[in-house]
Amino acid sequence: MDSQLTYICDQLKALTAIPSPTGFTKHATNYLAETLTAMGLSPEVSNKGNVLVCLGGEGNPLVLASHVDTLGAMVRAIKDNGRLRPTTLGGHQWRTADGENCTVHTRDGRAYTGVVLNTEPSAHVADEKVEQVEKNMEVLLDENVGTADETRALGIQNGDIIAMDPRTTVTPSGYIKSRFLDDKLSASILLGLARAAAVGEVSLARKVSLLFTVYEEVGHGGSFVPADTRDMISVDMGCVGADLACTEREVSICAKDSGGPYNYDLVSELAGIAAGLELGYAIDVYPHYGSDVEATLTAGYDIRHGLVGPGVYASHNYERSHTDGVRNTYELLRAYVARA
Repeated sequence: MDSQLTYICDQLKALTAIPSPTGFTKHATNYLAETLTAMGLSPEVSNKGNVLVCLGGEGNPLVLASHVDTLGAMVRAIKDNGRLRPTTLGGHQWRTADGENCTVHTRDGRAYTGVVLNTEPSAHVADEKVEQVEKNMEVLLDENVGTADETRALGIQNGDIIAMDPRTTVTPSGYIKSRFLDDKLSASILLGLARAAAVGEVSLARKVSLLFTVYEEVGHGGSFVPADTRDMISVDMGCVGADLACTEREVSICAKDSGGPYNYDLVSELAGIAAGLELGYAIDVYPHYGSDVEATLTAGYDIRHGLVGPGVYASHNYERSHTDGVRNTYELLRAYVARA
């Protein structure tokens, strides 16, 4: 598992280095398709950008889904002073990005770095600190601009994508810190599973497909899956925080979120496997959460549905997990796909 864990962490670093806010995911999609093809697999890319790949196996089709779209922002307006007024993509929280470096991507392929700050960030200048951060954020470009026309001359326009720096790091003690662990950490775990299946290190007792979606953060990533799907598990981040049992070092199994309960029997099967393997795990209820598989149900598919993932602290912030949580999630999935 050590080499597999290293591979998963390397894939996380590669994926988080690719900016992919919702609606700007083509580069991440291309990376996934190329990586899976290099394994000898045959991925398919849908019109909307989802990547589907069958790992093999026969009967009782299972889909494991993760998403590679992230939170981010878009240029809403160019201000008279040349700074950018942003609007959020997904459930981005501006208070978590005050002072964060970012990159603005133009439609003609140029990229400009900048920094997200509130409209009066200096403690030595402000008479009163900015209280309503959400309404008072702007992007200062690392360019010599002081007017709207000077910013437009760079090729920047309304609708351009703003991607936050991920700042991905894995500590010697195993802690994984980065923006967008939701859900590039689980996507990396699925790439690890694909790699192992491609070389015969994972036994498949049923037909298993992986689905990497690109619109999860806005609610319709998993709205289309293969018609023969019987079971589907969203492999997304597990929540860690007050009133929850899971830690960053465990795999979380969700029993209920804001969309209602997950399939009781499937949750019980997953928990039974985790207990039998003596994995670190917890069953939890996520009060403010939605997943790809709920979009699948809303689209009308008759499936059993579940949700698992490594415990992630500070979701939609600068997030933190642990390699133990990755290991436990991987081993749970590996055991589950071996069951008919």
